[in-house]
Amino acid sequence: MSLPVRALVLDRDGTLIEHVPYLADPAGVRVLPGVPEALAAAKAAGIALFLHTNQSGVGRGMYDLAAVHACNDRMLHLLGLSDDLFTRICIAPEAPDKLAIYRKPSPRFARELMEAFGYQPTELCYIGDRGADLATAQAAGTRAAGVATGLDDLAAEVRELGLDDYPLFSSFQEAITHVLTEWR
Repeated sequence: MSLPVRALVLDRDGTLIEHVPYLADPAGVRVLPGVPEALAAAKAAGIALFLHTNQSGVGRGMYDLAAVHACNDRMLHLLGLSDDLFTRICIAPEAPDKLAIYRKPSPRFARELMEAFGYQPTELCYIGDRGADLATAQAAGTRAAGVATGLDDLAAEVRELGLDDYPLFSSFQEAITHVLTEWR
C-alpha cells in the first residue's frame, strides 16, 4: 500500500519558471502561470517542498553558482511566498560529460532526503518537465509526475526512456491537484 505524499522534489526551469537556456540573469526569471497558487496549496496541505535543479552552465564555465543563487532568489521573490519555501535546495552543477553526483537522473539527493527526513519512497514525489526528472524518481524508487511545460515533447521523451508509468499533466497546477487529491 502506498503512503500519502509528504514531500515534493521540484524541478526549476520549465516546471516552476519558464525555461531559458543557461539562465544566469535574474531578469530572465518568469514564473509560470498558476505556480504560486499551486505551491501555496501544497504547503497548506502540509507537504514539504524541495528544489532539485540541474545547472550544467556552471560545469561548462558559462556562469557561476552565485548566478544560480541570484536566479533562485529572484524566483522566490516573484513567487511571493516565504523565502524559506523550500526546505532544501539541491543545485547540480555538473556538466553532462562529467561524473554525476547530483545531476539528474542521479538519485543521490532523493536518497539523502529519505534518510534525513525519514520518508519512505512513496512519500516522496518528483515533479518536472523532463525525462531526467522522472528517471531520477525511478532510480530512487519514488513517485513522479511530469508537466508538459518545458521545451521538449515530454510524452515522446517518456516513451523513449520507458517511463510510461508516470502520469503527465499539461500544467504544474494539474500535477499538484493530482498529488493533493489522488496521492494524499
